[in-house]
This record gives sequence, structure tokens and C-alpha cells, in this order.
Amino acid sequence: MLMGMHLAAQTETAPLVFKDRFQPVTEDNIFKTDDYFNWCSSVLKGEDGKYHLFYSRWPKKFTFSGWLTHSEIAHAIADHPAGPWEYKETVLQGRGKGYWDAITAHNPKIEKFGDTYYLYYISTNMGSRRYTEAELIETARAGSSHPNWKEQLRPNQRTGVAVSGSINGPWTRLDQPLIEPSGPITTLTVNPAIAQGKDGQYYLIVKGDKPNQTAFVRNQAVALSKSPTGPFEMQPKAVIDDRDTEDMSIWYDDTRKRFYGIFHAHTFIGMIQSSDGIHWMEASSFEIMKKQIPFADGSNLIPDRMERPFLFLEGDTPKVLSLAVKKGDEAYIVFVPLEEHTGQQVSQ
Repeated sequence: MLMGMHLAAQTETAPLVFKDRFQPVTEDNIFKTDDYFNWCSSVLKGEDGKYHLFYSRWPKKFTFSGWLTHSEIAHAIADHPAGPWEYKETVLQGRGKGYWDAITAHNPKIEKFGDTYYLYYISTNMGSRRYTEAELIETARAGSSHPNWKEQLRPNQRTGVAVSGSINGPWTRLDQPLIEPSGPITTLTVNPAIAQGKDGQYYLIVKGDKPNQTAFVRNQAVALSKSPTGPFEMQPKAVIDDRDTEDMSIWYDDTRKRFYGIFHAHTFIGMIQSSDGIHWMEASSFEIMKKQIPFADGSNLIPDRMERPFLFLEGDTPKVLSLAVKKGDEAYIVFVPLEEHTGQQVSQ
């Protein structure tokens, strides 16, 4: 059960479901780069009619754990939201010593509110500690066992935003993070997801650690603001606090008059819903995808990790589910096309 469930207030008509909608994947739907791990996808259709992907990438030479030390946010374009994608440019990197976002740029979410583009992301720093690039590389290769990881880099992670009048930039970053951990989460604010409700307010979901836990459990929390750049006010109730989850993406469905959110829960991709953006419950179609991706040649990909789900919609119509996949020594993004359904569907 999800925290704050309001059953009577959330009776759903014409539920959004995904039964039998996922189409087999081809090579065109896989975005892989020789020298980089690709991760964290977010797609927006531009005024040019093309599709714009903002994603995280970092050099393979720093190992997969290099996301916390060497990730950058890149921009790719395509003629179709399921790909194939072509790298265009690197958009954001760590700004260097003296900034809150000194080290790494990760977890992008691209949004357009009004005439302005907002690129939400996370970053970290080493506080006032002096450090070298060699030390960062050492930290990446050691991973979470390195003291820098536990004592500085992980707890200093925060969510911020960069703003532009064009999807092609230039991007102006805010000089402070958008929100600090409080209420339902402690330690860090990462995995940003944001949507504007019918009330005009902005609903920002971030992940942090679950308070008062000895085990490693993460919570999802929601904060509200009248502006896409804050200030955001953390709400006291968790969005999800009954299981360890990550990587929320949310949107407001104007047809169904409710918010939806998708996330990963290690063994599946799940979906939740809310009529007010604050109190959330399991959607009619809760487990929308197992940890398995079918290919057009009849084979199935069983990833080691399948995370960072992002649902691309045109209007209120889901078109593509993108997923970050790790399999062996490769990490890449898979774009799963969705068949359009008309009329009401019966959930599984």
C-alpha cells in the first residue's frame, strides 16, 4: 500500500493500462555508444518537429561507477521518438570547484513550461575538501567502497535546474539546488521528476533515504511550488515508502484528470496515480513491465539492471517507454515503441 492512499477520491474511469502495447525492439531502438555508458533518458518534441533526447553519459574507462564522478548530460536528436538517435552535443558537465554542481551532471529531465525550457538534473561536490582529478578517477574505480563516495559525494547530491529559451541552449544554471532533504527523505535529493497540475502549481518528486532506517531503503517525496524554479515546499507524506524504489517520471493526464508516475522497483517497472499530486496510490495497471525486453527477432533481453524509465507522450497518448539497461560490460538506452490503443482497456 502506498502512503496517503485516498481510495474513495481516486476511482478511475478509462484507466491508463499497458497490456499488450509494448512492441518488439529493433536495433534502431537501442542507443549505444562505443566509448560511453548511456543512461537516464528524457525526450521532448522540439518546435523543429524533431525529437530531442537529453541523457547521461560517462566514459567507460572510469567503470560503471563513474556516473557519480564523471557523468555529463548530452543531447541527441531523431526523427522518431523511438530512434535511431544521433549525438548532437554535450550540454552540461560538472562546473568545477566552488559550485554546488562541481562534480558530475546526471539524471536529466527536460520540460517545457510556457515558452521556456527547463533541464532538471543532479550533481554533487566535495565540500571544501581539496581533491584532484586522479582522486576522482580512483573513487570511480573503487565505487561505493571508497570513503569519498560515502562521506562526500553521495550525501552532497542535490537536484538543480538549468533554463533556456531554446531547446538548443545556451543553458543558464541556478546557483543553488532546488530543494534540500527533509520530511519523508534524508541525506540527498535526486531522481527529479516534475509536472504542472491543472491548478498551475508544479509538483516535483525527488528520491532520498528513508528516515530512521538501518537498512538501505530509499523513499520518494513530493514538493510543491508556484514556479518551475522554486522555491519548493516539501510535503509531509511520502509518495512511496513501502518498498525500495527509484527513478520516478511523472506527468499530468488532462484526459483522465490525474497525475501518473512510473518508477523501477528492481524486478519490474511500476506505475502509480494521484488525483491531487500529493496522495498517491497504485494505478489500475501497476506492474507495467517485467525485467525483460522482447526483440523483433524473437529473442528476449534479460538485463542485469533495468532502470530510469521514461514515458514519452504526445498529448495524453503514450508513444515510447525508454529504459536504461545494463548488461555485462555495456550500458545503453532502449526505446520500446508503444502501440496506440483506442477506447477503454481492461487492466491485467
